[in-house]
Amino acid sequence: MSIQNSRIKRFASNSQSSIENSKLLAPAKLNIRLKVTGRRPDGYHELVSIMVPVGLFDHLELERTRRGRIRLTCQGLSIPDNEENLVYRAARAFFSRTGLEPGLSVRLTKNIPVAAGLGGGSSNAACTLKALNDMWSNPLTSEELAELSVSLGADIPFFLKNRPCMAKGIGEILEPIEKWPGFWYVIVTPPVKVSTAWVYANLKLKLTTGEYDSIITYLESESFDIAEILENDLETVTASHFPVISTIKKALVAGGAKGALMSGSGPSVFGIFESKDQAISAKKHLISRDLGDIFVVEGI
Repeated sequence: MSIQNSRIKRFASNSQSSIENSKLLAPAKLNIRLKVTGRRPDGYHELVSIMVPVGLFDHLELERTRRGRIRLTCQGLSIPDNEENLVYRAARAFFSRTGLEPGLSVRLTKNIPVAAGLGGGSSNAACTLKALNDMWSNPLTSEELAELSVSLGADIPFFLKNRPCMAKGIGEILEPIEKWPGFWYVIVTPPVKVSTAWVYANLKLKLTTGEYDSIITYLESESFDIAEILENDLETVTASHFPVISTIKKALVAGGAKGALMSGSGPSVFGIFESKDQAISAKKHLISRDLGDIFVVEGI
């Protein structure tokens, strides 16, 4: 099965789903590059980023009900099961935007580390929006769905695309990358939680200019060394408070990674490998270091 076909099956309802229910896998993401390019009057930062979805999944089961309410239950990693959860907020926004009467039960199994720079909450919200639109016979166009997703969170539009993309603006302007290499990734999530708002509030960097054109030129070259493109402006903030991030990066490179980087606002760090065997070997090298949870995943 090609990566593209696999991607569609992972994000869409499975073969047993119907108009009454939907079962989905919501992937995590990695920021291969993240450069801050400006700050808007509303406080949001403009950025240019390369984002890729990877095969670390949360599980969602959605079912239509006649109770006139939204009910969310969660299992796995500890997360809120109320209006603080992006799944609940996405469902509420969908019903509000469409004028449809709420009637939904959602079961979320949380596997993606929380507040870890992997976008799990945003992925859950994107899957919820897409599933609800399918289950209620597509009352929203793709453009309307994307517009609604931006109001909920900057990363959510990316997960609607669910493929390697160049992201601009606050993350909502997306250009698919057609020929992203089929890498394997080892993700290490240390046992610390990082607030994205805190990271941006403490960011003191000169803003990057000309970043978009530079990345496009780089990606269009015949071949490129992935290590040369790995850079994350937010890493300087997070790593200065959590030195374990630098320790993990060094351990991944020592384990054979082509390069290593913190994803998003952290604290998760990933290493890039050309094969599954290399990634598994690196995980074995890391286990004894007790640096955090370790995942071996394939790019989607």
